Amino acid sequence: MEEQEEKDEEKKRKKLGGLKTLPFILANEVCDRFATTGFHANMITYLTQQLNLPMVQASNTLTNFGGTAGFTPLIGALIADSFAGRYWTLIVGCIIYELGLVSIMISAMLPSLRPPPCPTQVNCKEASTFQLWVLYISLLLTSLGTGGIRPCVVTFAADQFDMSKSKVASRKWNFFNLYYFCMGAATLTALTIVVYVQDNVGWGWGLGIPTAAMAISIVAFVLGSHLYVKLKPGGSPLTRLAQVIVAAVKKRKTVVPADPVLLYENKELDADLCVQGKLLHTDQFKWFDKAAVVTQKESTSSRPLNLWRLATVHRVEELKCIIRMLPIWAAGILLIASSSHQHSFTILQARTMDRHMSHSFQIPPASLSIFGSLSLLLGLALYERLFVPFARRFTKNPAGITCLQRMGIGFAINILATLVASLVEIKRKKAASRYNLLDKPTTVVPISVFWLVPQFCIHGLAEVFMSVGHLEFLYDQSPESMRSTAAALYWIAISSGNYIGTLMVSLVHKYTGKDSNWLPDRNLNRGRLEYYYWLVSGIQVVNLIYYLICAWCYTYKPVSEITTELAEDDEVEPLAEDSKVNKVSPMIMSNGTSTPTNVGHVELAKAETA
Repeated sequence: MEEQEEKDEEKKRKKLGGLKTLPFILANEVCDRFATTGFHANMITYLTQQLNLPMVQASNTLTNFGGTAGFTPLIGALIADSFAGRYWTLIVGCIIYELGLVSIMISAMLPSLRPPPCPTQVNCKEASTFQLWVLYISLLLTSLGTGGIRPCVVTFAADQFDMSKSKVASRKWNFFNLYYFCMGAATLTALTIVVYVQDNVGWGWGLGIPTAAMAISIVAFVLGSHLYVKLKPGGSPLTRLAQVIVAAVKKRKTVVPADPVLLYENKELDADLCVQGKLLHTDQFKWFDKAAVVTQKESTSSRPLNLWRLATVHRVEELKCIIRMLPIWAAGILLIASSSHQHSFTILQARTMDRHMSHSFQIPPASLSIFGSLSLLLGLALYERLFVPFARRFTKNPAGITCLQRMGIGFAINILATLVASLVEIKRKKAASRYNLLDKPTTVVPISVFWLVPQFCIHGLAEVFMSVGHLEFLYDQSPESMRSTAAALYWIAISSGNYIGTLMVSLVHKYTGKDSNWLPDRNLNRGRLEYYYWLVSGIQVVNLIYYLICAWCYTYKPVSEITTELAEDDEVEPLAEDSKVNKVSPMIMSNGTSTPTNVGHVELAKAETA
């Protein structure tokens, strides 16, 4: 009877996950991205045109809350990985985000929550303290909600598949490319529809549409609940990292054996941490191996295992993985800092340029981002269909190039985008000077807004390489039980970059003088925005050199893959969270080669793991 129940349970687990879950997960994320883009894309216009805030204050407000929204995913990731799981963290995050959207929609509809209109942008009455606090609370709620969504959504979707290297290499499609393609399509739709409504119909409707889309996303996600693989949280990752460090400090005088086979391993203890693969011992950062040394006292003790004095090899390697990743991760911070304000500045540039597509239709300034989204979508399709097969002939890598190489290409392309932006600004100001419009900030400069298109397209192409490669790197190289935390690192890099970008803009605005300020409050025509672009281009060049050094020195994590025999197509069926180990495959190295694993282990008495 019990055997039959186990078989039934095994069949039930095999029906979970796979491609059938993607419509629900992607529907949730597409609606979420549509809502997020529709909310944020034109927010600089809302702050400067509706709340009458100065340009630098408005831009810094957005980057500051962007920074906050980048730090909250760390909290959400720790909650998800420690006890709540990704499923429930996602749902709660979506609900909080929806509350933020509802509150700012209401503030846009009530005239009492906005200052009087100021079409001339001269001697404008700015939003009151109370009106700003309504805005800040709304932005704070969306930032908190983002903390539950961002670290979990892509990792939860990836949980539905077997993401071991052997399975990923055998697939004809890349999950992260597919994910970003869907997100690009949602972004494109929001930039086309929502921004037009905001500029031409009203902000009540313009913010109401994203609010409704977010509500739909929550419903779509919940409808697929019975199909999802819901991996059990493995406990607080920060606690495990701290235990390894404390154990290593306590044993700092202990000699590490020359043979790593003698270090402590415990399969039962690590069972929830390595469902798809166990991390193998590496020679880097060997000082931390002291935490896994079994002393004479520990080998003879009958007391329960104290993880603050003895850690398994797998847990030590988790810490090593995070340490190895940090220099590569940090390279993304300055990239974000360099481009954090470009989007808002470009919208303000576009508002001064000729935006007519016909005699009666003008493209909204924020909708110019559609060219970046189109470039992203086209670039992802060409990357998957043309670039990968072409590169594979030379590299023999199933993915074409490694995620580190992909990121490096993205860094270089982004520098080109910034240089192009500076040249376009020079051309725009020359046109303003030619027609004596330098002191008329609200008058349209007779130069086509489509001069801004090339920089958007290059930014989109850079994202194909940089953003996708960065996310794939963090997911692939992070310990399996810390993938939500690794995804949070992606957003923390964005957050840190936003804060540093705010500092850069504030310093530039403060120290470049009043008469020839690079970033003036009201009249962009009298600014020196091109100088700011040159400054950030130089920063990106230095950052690229730093990244190349880190990438050259990086060592990929070694892992033994744990797979299960699946009754259905193993390309679409994931490993069930409680699946039994049937075989341990050879170690798959980063270059695609394999070497047999012959890893011995020292296990203490079962009483010690109780």
